[in-house]
Amino acid sequence: MRYRLTFFAGLALGYVLGTRAGRERYEQLKKSARQVAQNPAVRNTAESAAQQGRVFAGKAYHMVSEKVGDRVPESVAGRVRSLRERNANGAGPDDWGTSNT
Repeated sequence: MRYRLTFFAGLALGYVLGTRAGRERYEQLKKSARQVAQNPAVRNTAESAAQQGRVFAGKAYHMVSEKVGDRVPESVAGRVRSLRERNANGAGPDDWGTSNT
């Protein structure tokens, strides 16, 4: 019960402070977030992190598929194969909108 009370008190405090800040502050924060997201350094870091994630996911898939063998559903195996083929062919953006740079 104590945790619920703390949560709702924090929620109420956040609401009050948010309404006092008003629409202008919201727009200012939104503009700042957009500028950070469009920064080339941030975009490059995000793309390299996505590429690393794809590499690690591929390694994990190989390790798991070796251990479970034919127990991986064909739908999953087919999807992974198609993604791997598409990336090997140097295709453009993936399902998440990032490029393969």
